[in-house]
Amino acid sequence: MAERLVVAAGPLAVGLTTALHRAGLPTSPERAVGLARALRLVPPNDRSALYWTCRVALVTDRAQLPVFDAVFSAVFDGRLDPADSRGDPTAHPAIGSEPRVRPAAPDHRPPAESSPPAGSGGLSVPGEGDGGDAEREVVLAAASAEERLRSTSFAELTADELADVRRVVRRIVLSTPERTSRRTVPTRRSGERLDLRRTVRAAHRTGGDPARLVRRRRRTRPRRLILLCDVSGSMEPYTRVFLTLLQAAVAGARAEAFVFATRLTRLTRQLAVRDPDQALARAAAASPDWAGGTRLADGVTRFVADHGRRGLARGAVVVVLSDGWAQDDPEDVRAAMARLRRLAHRIVWVNPRRAAPGYAPLVGGMAAALPFCDAFVSGHSLAALEEVAAAVRDPG
Repeated sequence: MAERLVVAAGPLAVGLTTALHRAGLPTSPERAVGLARALRLVPPNDRSALYWTCRVALVTDRAQLPVFDAVFSAVFDGRLDPADSRGDPTAHPAIGSEPRVRPAAPDHRPPAESSPPAGSGGLSVPGEGDGGDAEREVVLAAASAEERLRSTSFAELTADELADVRRVVRRIVLSTPERTSRRTVPTRRSGERLDLRRTVRAAHRTGGDPARLVRRRRRTRPRRLILLCDVSGSMEPYTRVFLTLLQAAVAGARAEAFVFATRLTRLTRQLAVRDPDQALARAAAASPDWAGGTRLADGVTRFVADHGRRGLARGAVVVVLSDGWAQDDPEDVRAAMARLRRLAHRIVWVNPRRAAPGYAPLVGGMAAALPFCDAFVSGHSLAALEEVAAAVRDPG
């Protein structure tokens, strides 16, 4: 009977995901939390069960299997010292001394009464039956690459997948709702006010008789779009995609782009280039506190004082992309967001941590800022960015 493995779910999940991340696999803290929960719900009885639990929780693509297998073997093989059982031929072999064969997936299906019909779409492989000659049916189901990229978190993408996602993000259009301007324009339809000057000018053609009344209407124009992006260390897995979104908004919607970590930096001019890699390089060079700490209250306060009160934020749609992990006092964050709320037409907060299972906005900065937001979305994947675009477009 196999000896039951005793594992500490939390440290094991953190250690394995850290090792996989260092080996190049796109693991994230959310997947570490999911693995820890899986290990607590279904404690593994042997190494095979542990392998499959970790593989299902952490592997998202078949191309990742070689690296995962190598890291799993390096982490878990050889945990028992062979010297402990040296000289005892009846002792269990040390873990890691067995042949490197990937364990078979456990088959929990009831025994079939008859063999599956031909052409059923399955793949017949040798099983582990009575004589080793039995065959079992394995159904291969995999989502398409496009669909997987749509729902996969940016923090879990490989370098090639991230490049593909950025090409898609550059085509996203952030359109703001329209507002009524104070200026008026002539209209042939019924307008709310009479254009007296044009009416008198037209009357000269009819002998002074105002046969046609010219009216004017107030024109509409899209609201200004402001984007404030957190580029601190905690947002690093999402920074490249979010800055690509900022670049597309600057080019398409004439948005104003700012980044902040420990200080606020305006990047509208740096991002107004066509080459996305050049735009990112210019943005990183212009922001000296890249991947540093987070001063959320200071960044919002500086934006309101230096740009917002001068008209940049008046009636605008302000999008804040941050996880809310700040070094500021929550009361300072609350005061800064209250000042921004009085200027902006609508505030949309994009927090990629919101997609984590069981997430609640309990962090001081996030909890203080949330009452002043009109929309709270995750934006952690391509599908979630559609929610961001809808929240920006919503007239409120």
